[in-house]
Amino acid sequence: MEVRKVLINGALGQMGKTVARTILEGDGSMFPAVGIDLMKGDFPGKLFSSAQEVDAPFDVAIDFSRPEACMAVLDLCVERQKPLVTGTTGLTEQQRQRLLEASLVIPVFYARNMSLGVNLQLALVEAATRILGDSFDPEIVETHHKLKVDAPSGTALMLAEEIQKAREGESKLSFGRHETNRRREPSEIGIHSLRGGNMVGEHAVYFLGTDEEIIITHRAESKKVFAQGALKAAAFLLQQAPGMYDMGNIVHL
Repeated sequence: MEVRKVLINGALGQMGKTVARTILEGDGSMFPAVGIDLMKGDFPGKLFSSAQEVDAPFDVAIDFSRPEACMAVLDLCVERQKPLVTGTTGLTEQQRQRLLEASLVIPVFYARNMSLGVNLQLALVEAATRILGDSFDPEIVETHHKLKVDAPSGTALMLAEEIQKAREGESKLSFGRHETNRRREPSEIGIHSLRGGNMVGEHAVYFLGTDEEIIITHRAESKKVFAQGALKAAAFLLQQAPGMYDMGNIVHL
């Protein structure tokens, strides 16, 4: 059996460590051969402090880092003609455009959430929006650990985008309401972020109607669910031609 060498960008972060551990607990078809991280620490393969320093071979890269570091490993993957899986959130429009341009020459898998459960939640939210229509007001509440940098989460924005696509007419996002002393407008989609403790991640979408409410919630108890999704994506990309891929390509709902 051929063992595929995996590069992990953000190797010593919480997600990077989880990806490496999940690989080592797997069937032996992959090995965390290369890591990139500014920190020093234990890593099963060779550890480098930047993408520019990597001089070891790899077959596929998995990135859970920050936007600037994601772009650096993207350049490395293009240079080496290797697939990239990224779950980094907070990318700018320009950075997302760079992913799209890179997908012309290498396979790129971009998902702001790698969980099967979250992708089911997206489908349920889309269906609920279509069925309930304008008679229910949608609000999104996301909760994460106190170390998470970006707010709102990438997943909360994905959920809002599903509502926007399914609604008739234009919708606008409202990020909290402490600066706007006015009534809620029918076109609003409210997004609220909570940070604290070690909560891995929870996303609740409220559909608030007259005398009734519907709540569609996903709660991640461990980061392993995201690592498993990333590894499934990596195995998928190793069989693909250049292009842009996401969870819709491997999760059929």
